Amino acid sequence: MAASDALPVVDLAPFFTEDVKGGTAGATEAVRQACQTHGFFRAVNHGVPIDLMARALELSAAFFALPDRRRPRETVEECYSKFTELGLLIQKILNECMGLPPGLLKDYNDDLMIVRRYLPATEEESTGFSTHEDASCITLICQDDVGGLEVLKDGHWVPAEPGGGSIIVNIGDVIKVLSNSKLKSATHQVVSKAAHRHSLSFFSNPHGDRWVEPLPEFLYKEYQGLLVRNKTHPPARHEDVVNITRYAI
Repeated sequence: MAASDALPVVDLAPFFTEDVKGGTAGATEAVRQACQTHGFFRAVNHGVPIDLMARALELSAAFFALPDRRRPRETVEECYSKFTELGLLIQKILNECMGLPPGLLKDYNDDLMIVRRYLPATEEESTGFSTHEDASCITLICQDDVGGLEVLKDGHWVPAEPGGGSIIVNIGDVIKVLSNSKLKSATHQVVSKAAHRHSLSFFSNPHGDRWVEPLPEFLYKEYQGLLVRNKTHPPARHEDVVNITRYAI
């Protein structure tokens, strides 16, 4: 894999130091570019302790190995708390990237973390999770060393391999629609490997009562015309009614 095919890396260290000297502006611009070109990036110096993530993944593997599935709650709950803090920081950065009023994206928080185990590949089946886009605002992914996560970029699958305690970040359909497709919700998949794969996936979702549409900063008048047309001429397929991306302009 060529270096140009790798996921963008964003160093979030300036957000955790007092003497930033413009560092946050550079990191914010790096996030903006990554979300426009890939919809994914690898976050380093993100404030989530690496040993905590490692413990959570080890306990995830131990949990799935137990016959009675007793829950290692304390470590997972601590990890959830740290991911929540990181999710708020990423939303703050995206808020600035999109030129929105301060704190606007905080109204879309409804967090969920899923602990997953993927079965090893077999001769008959090598798909751990089929191609999809996330319906969330943002997703944070902490994974073990097995790998398998891939991101579609310009018709090619780019591996989002684990490394160095980094966290994979991707934006979902909500941000894509709010930005009127200025920011990208990338297609991705998980390819099964020879061993079990364990991951923690943290989703920042909109509340169930939030109406999701392009914000006024992103061609709102054009969207209004599309919305009226969809009401006067409803789509024939039911799945189009609930597909959030059908309002993209």
